[in-house]
Amino acid sequence: MQYDELAFGIGKRLAELTKAPWGIVSSGCAAGLKLVTAACVAGGNPEKLVRIPNLSGLEKTEVIAPRYSRNVYDHAIRNIGVTMIDVDSPEELEQAINPRTAMIYVNSDTDSATGQPLSLEVIVKIAKARNVPVLVDAAAEDLTIPCVHLERGATVVAYSGGKAICGPQCAGVLLGDKDLLMAAWQASSPHHGPGRDNKVGKEEMLGMLAAVEAWTTRDHQAEWNTWLSWLDEIAAKVKKVDGITTEVTKPEGLSNRAPVLHIKWDPDTLHITGEEVAEETARKKPRIAIGARTAENGTSINITPSQMRPGNAKVVADRLFGILSQKRSPSSDEMAPAKGNVSGRWDVEMDFFTSKSEHKFFLEQDGNWVKGSHQSDFSTQEIAGMAEGDEVKLRSRYRAPGDGITYWFSGKLSGDTLAGSVFLGEYLTAKFTAKRSAYRQGNERIVVPGGPPLAT
Repeated sequence: MQYDELAFGIGKRLAELTKAPWGIVSSGCAAGLKLVTAACVAGGNPEKLVRIPNLSGLEKTEVIAPRYSRNVYDHAIRNIGVTMIDVDSPEELEQAINPRTAMIYVNSDTDSATGQPLSLEVIVKIAKARNVPVLVDAAAEDLTIPCVHLERGATVVAYSGGKAICGPQCAGVLLGDKDLLMAAWQASSPHHGPGRDNKVGKEEMLGMLAAVEAWTTRDHQAEWNTWLSWLDEIAAKVKKVDGITTEVTKPEGLSNRAPVLHIKWDPDTLHITGEEVAEETARKKPRIAIGARTAENGTSINITPSQMRPGNAKVVADRLFGILSQKRSPSSDEMAPAKGNVSGRWDVEMDFFTSKSEHKFFLEQDGNWVKGSHQSDFSTQEIAGMAEGDEVKLRSRYRAPGDGITYWFSGKLSGDTLAGSVFLGEYLTAKFTAKRSAYRQGNERIVVPGGPPLAT
């Protein structure tokens, strides 16, 4: 099967199914963002395309985004080598557009909704006057036919294949302007260039098309009713535990559109928090992925049914009932006294999988509680935590536009050395060894040269 002929046939069929001008399948939504960016930078010119990510000599090298749209997924856009320009108002958007502007990236959420100061309609009006394409990232949204974002003026809209549409997990679908999407397909594998590493196989292409065809014939109301029945089954079971209340909320937007069951209780009555329940279900079989939250008015977990299958509701109900119905003794809030004091400056050696880095801690300790700052490779951020016995736990968060890394330090204090592990969330783990750093200068009087101040 010839890839280009297959892609053209799929593009034509996607257009028929979705009422969009054209469509292509990518190896995931993020890959689709990358391909559209490459298309906007190169404009379908293969000599420009193969220079990416070296953009020297190219005219289109900047992508504008409302600041609310910056997120971890815009790495796909940055992979092309463009400069991201953040704006906060229509006036800033007007001023930011220039001959180097390749496109405008908008993450579909409440801030881009109709009526907001920098809504998609406002962005499109400014962009179209300057002939700048607008890419909308609607990854987790339901597919609307015709596409609501294209109706609002977007040039191209990107969807995830493996979320609401229930297609292949490693596929995405792009809908919109045919010429721009043909340039995006030109940038995609099997063609050589910046998208060769984002190969979408024939299996994913046909699977994604089949998923879109199924989407147009599925009984979405019946699916919704089934989800509600599963949540009712879970709620009926857990409410047999004294003190449990439940509530079902129904989101109004298109993103992650599914009813959600909230199970609430007083942690001082059941002697367990929502976070502890979530940790229990995540680590022990049968494993269940749930959300959790504790606030002043109680603790809760939430269940989303959209990825569940027949029979799962009983498993979830029995598992949660088993945990929540257990009799527990109140846990003591008293902490063991800290065996040492970590106040001061620390030189920290970070041991990653194949490299090492030098970080620093500047800490202050008040009893069991520790606060201060963490100087990492490229930033300095607040750090806070606790010391109990010889164990020290600290947490800091690195933040940058479109990026975030949380460091969870867990170590043991021995004299002037603190060593242990670092949990990095999605980036897995590292080790660390911190040694107390002494200041070189001693105490001495300071004489400021220059004599008395000048008379006025």
